[in-house]
Amino acid sequence: MNRTTQSTNIKQAINNLLDKGLTDKQDIYTKVVEDLGVPRPTVRRVARDLRNELLQKIKILQSEVPELEGNSKTTESSD
Repeated sequence: MNRTTQSTNIKQAINNLLDKGLTDKQDIYTKVVEDLGVPRPTVRRVARDLRNELLQKIKILQSEVPELEGNSKTTESSD
């Protein structure tokens, strides 16, 4: 299995476990290691990548609200 496919499979497994309601990070890592037979450090690395991707998406979605509020305040104060 190549690294891209492996990472994709690990991300899917993590998302599936989160969707099932698992909340403990160590339990998630252990379950993915058991289910996919990949090394724990690999699961941790991919989980970090997934977390960073999700945080980036959240940041993009959140940027809309402050930007609108910020623009109206900036426009008012510059008049």
